[in-house]
Amino acid sequence: MNILYIGDLFGSDSVTYLEKNLNRIKQEYKINLVCANAENVTQGKGLALRHYNRLKKLGISCFSMGNHTFSNSEIFDYIEDSNVIRPANIPGDIGKGYFLINYNGKKICVINLMGRVFVTQSLDCPFKTLDHILETVNADYYIVDFHAEATSEKIALGLDFDGKVDAVVGTHTHVQTADERVLDKNTLYITDIGMTGPLNGVIGNSKKDIIERFRTGIYSRAGIETGDFQFNAVVLSIGDTKPSIKRIHEVVKNFN
Repeated sequence: MNILYIGDLFGSDSVTYLEKNLNRIKQEYKINLVCANAENVTQGKGLALRHYNRLKKLGISCFSMGNHTFSNSEIFDYIEDSNVIRPANIPGDIGKGYFLINYNGKKICVINLMGRVFVTQSLDCPFKTLDHILETVNADYYIVDFHAEATSEKIALGLDFDGKVDAVVGTHTHVQTADERVLDKNTLYITDIGMTGPLNGVIGNSKKDIIERFRTGIYSRAGIETGDFQFNAVVLSIGDTKPSIKRIHEVVKNFN
């Protein structure tokens, strides 16, 4: 089967882009299931109910999140009964850290984890959390979205769980890496899928606002960049076929 995993959706234009293009992409790459990281959809932080509903109508099977999981308070009203998963190593019992998808008689377990290097948030160990999930959740395939800052932490988790899960895909940095590969024991890996949103901002935000922040040292809320747009994703081929991973990078000029 071919699973399309879309990198961090940033801003409401990412929803509009998928409404216009997802069917085309699915046909072009012969996609069976779609998953996406959605922690930056609503003004760059969190996922409001209106955006969740629009995305769900597109038939996306699962939405993983990250450090902005709870940045939009609306999520508390719907997360329990949704196909949104938050990082499983966030302490507490709000929401769920994995989601089971049934497809053609097979169970695909999508797991969300968050890295701890360069992160101030209090988190349980992602390695031990994944150990526990694999010990307690029965599925045919396991796909991990590791939302982390440090490339070393992402690579270490991929190598540690090579052969134990079917794919480890990195999110969070918003910059697509060129290191997609099949690890020694057939686990599919990429350090970061990249983002789906503005091309010429600073990881999605207004370049003017972020440059000013760096120059002055004064924090102020940044807007979302407009203009050229990028779509970043990977196609994960698992199951009966030889495992493979393919990067997708599309650019649309003057999307707004």
